[in-house]
Amino acid sequence: MNSRRNAIMFVSIVAVFVSGLSVGVRGAEGKIVTYETFGAIGDGVHDDLPAICEAHKHANANGLPVQTKAGATYHLGSKALTAIIATDTDWNTSRFTIDDTQVENHRKSLFEVRSLLESEALQIDRLTRDQTQLAVRPKYDCHVVVTNNKKKRFIRRGLNQNSGVSQRDCFILRRDGSVEGAIDWDYDNVSRVEVHPMDDKPLVLRGGVFTTFANRMKQEVGYNYWARNIVITRSNTEVDGLTHYVVGETSVGHPYSGFINISNCANITLRNCFATGHKTYSTIGAAGKPVSMGSYDYSVNSVVNFSMINCRMNHINDRSRWGVIGTNFCKNILLEDCTLSRMDTHMGVSGTYVIRGCTLGYMGLNAIGRGLLTVEDSTLYGGSLISFRSDYGSTWEGDVVIRNCRWIPASGRTCWPELIGTRNDGMHDFGYTCFMPREITIDGLFVDDSNHPRDYQGMYFFSDPDGGQRIETDRPFPYQPCQRLRVRGLTTASGKTPRVSRNARIEKDVVLIEG
Repeated sequence: MNSRRNAIMFVSIVAVFVSGLSVGVRGAEGKIVTYETFGAIGDGVHDDLPAICEAHKHANANGLPVQTKAGATYHLGSKALTAIIATDTDWNTSRFTIDDTQVENHRKSLFEVRSLLESEALQIDRLTRDQTQLAVRPKYDCHVVVTNNKKKRFIRRGLNQNSGVSQRDCFILRRDGSVEGAIDWDYDNVSRVEVHPMDDKPLVLRGGVFTTFANRMKQEVGYNYWARNIVITRSNTEVDGLTHYVVGETSVGHPYSGFINISNCANITLRNCFATGHKTYSTIGAAGKPVSMGSYDYSVNSVVNFSMINCRMNHINDRSRWGVIGTNFCKNILLEDCTLSRMDTHMGVSGTYVIRGCTLGYMGLNAIGRGLLTVEDSTLYGGSLISFRSDYGSTWEGDVVIRNCRWIPASGRTCWPELIGTRNDGMHDFGYTCFMPREITIDGLFVDDSNHPRDYQGMYFFSDPDGGQRIETDRPFPYQPCQRLRVRGLTTASGKTPRVSRNARIEKDVVLIEG
């Protein structure tokens, strides 16, 4: 009798547990926001952007995650609307259609991932290069941007010449006043301080297959950048598994500022994403001459700690397509296990710049800045293994390490390879002293120089920074030469011994250590 009673009690307890578990599951499901709840159709025809905006507004107000319908195709329409994302969002395998052939405002973003924390005023009057501690104590860890309008840096040279930009830095300021992200310049004047509080909890955007029908805008002179994109200004954000296709490009069009456009934040990771290279167009540049004009699928500006892990694209050696990414003013960049047409730092990166286990296409690896640049276990197809951008003085103030890499110069086209690409004749003021890398270490490198000219005598470690010119006058802004080149485990397909440079000055200044 007692055993029967115990069995009945056991069954009753299990039933109550299962019932409670079921209610809990239903409750969890009820706390997920969907676009359909707010009127989205998901048939690829109706404009779902107004409903999407409302769904995220509700999610943000209640701290709820958003999840889309796996089989849906959401049309994002032509209206000048932006959906604000402040909670985890799972787009899974849903598709999104972006028709840019006719829109209300081409500068308007479709999504913006932002923090809901309110900014605070911080007083910063002076800063010194590499300063690690400030007297101020913010309420939250913050991403900070400081500007000195009295000094100009990055005074660009060439067909896109300009008068430079105001001196600026970004860094993380912790609650205890410590600084992460080495400060690059001295500031006897701070004209502006921007404070962006950092959420402690990470935010994740997951999945989503986006297709952009490209714009066909006509404008003969200058650039007219398009947005129609996803903007990220929230620190501690990860984008995982997002795919972006571009279709419908014609003979005319204007560039995009990055389908994923990240700025003024810290600790950002793009993981398992797929991007598309955009067609290259031309326009009349600042010097009054034709210049190439291209779009980025990834644009990163003033970010501390930016990572790309296992990100991919197709056709990385298609020369009709523009390089997939451009960055400015960043601190600490990591690319790992990525396949991209290029990696580029326009107006500087400082701290660490690491390319690991990657394949980079015909536009190669570009760099400007200071710190330690490491390229390891990677295959590169650029004109140089590393190209230090000549329009910003080919400057790298620090060291370079190349380890266990493979280089196919100019994607296998006939060329006379030059491993380190530089161009600075010392005749232009870029707003800073320009440096070749202080020390370069090569430890394991294969160069496929099998497709070379008839008179080929072996690759050069350095290009000629004077560009073949004979400079007879004093150089008002001398280019500081490399000091030491250490080489071990370098082999070439041709079997010919590399030489230092065509430039006698570089040949004389560099100490070459082999073995």
